Amino acid sequence: MLQKLRKKDQKGFTLIELMIVIAIIGILAAIAIPNFLSYRTKGQNTAAQSEAKNFYNAAMAYFADAETSGTSLNAGTDFGAYVDDTDVNQTGSISESGGVITSTATFTHSASGTTTYTLLNDGSLSP
Repeated sequence: MLQKLRKKDQKGFTLIELMIVIAIIGILAAIAIPNFLSYRTKGQNTAAQSEAKNFYNAAMAYFADAETSGTSLNAGTDFGAYVDDTDVNQTGSISESGGVITSTATFTHSASGTTTYTLLNDGSLSP
């Protein structure tokens, strides 16, 4: 039927064909963009979670190597082999005194992370 809309010597696409292609592209974009944004947010939350675990593990290694008790490390600062991720907002600290670990550190991705992770004394995270 679309062939009848063209003359025999004309080449190219009809307006209807172009409109159908544009509609299909619009539908695909409407589906893909929200999914992309949710995956990006999940990735940013995972980056904050990973940074919190890295901070805890590096702090435990630092405390094990430290000669004195009563050491405190601030989140967001480099120490030992630990280098903080500048894309993750870090506040609070972790300290060791007489073998007891106390943590008040929190981690949130600076771009659009939706979850703030609190590092607990045993190294687990509370969202």
